[in-house]
Amino acid sequence: MKNYLSVLLATSFVFVSSLSASVETGAKAPDFTLTDTVGATHSLSDFAGKYVVLEWTNRYCPFVMKHYGEGDMQALQKSMTEDGVVWLQIVSSAEGKQGYVTPAEGEALRESEGMHSTAMLLDPSGAVGRQYGARTTPHMFLIDPEGTLLYQGAIDSIKSARQSDIAKAKNYVKAAYASAKAGEPIEDATTVPYGCSVKY
Repeated sequence: MKNYLSVLLATSFVFVSSLSASVETGAKAPDFTLTDTVGATHSLSDFAGKYVVLEWTNRYCPFVMKHYGEGDMQALQKSMTEDGVVWLQIVSSAEGKQGYVTPAEGEALRESEGMHSTAMLLDPSGAVGRQYGARTTPHMFLIDPEGTLLYQGAIDSIKSARQSDIAKAKNYVKAAYASAKAGEPIEDATTVPYGCSVKY
């Protein structure tokens, strides 16, 4: 099992520091429309006037498992959605690729993992993922009530798949939201995302 995990990590981990973002931080976040796991459609423009988090995810990625295994991501989702934030998980895995889910599988996953996102959106064509330049799972984006992209990049400051590192790391999404709400500049508005490659 240990060797398998080592191979998985070696083949899944990606660095994207040499790649430029598809959407500039501080620019208008592109609108999109996707269907969720219960068949409802959601457009980014539907949530004008609210903060929105976009979270690219893949249930089989060790780096995603790191944040969901002990409930850390769920707790952050709950805290932020209870504060009025719209949290949209996006699955851009293509059919037949790792992480792809049908609507029923995605909804079952949300229930079994106790997720507190507003919705899980399905992007099997990868169109929205490419539109935003989503390269890893997780890859995080924070959009303000005016539709401006305030933050994009990693979930936190420690690039590992170890759950024990979460408590020691700076959570960039939480910090960006706190700064934005306080009317203060975001210290780390763009960071290098880490994780598994999005399986387009």
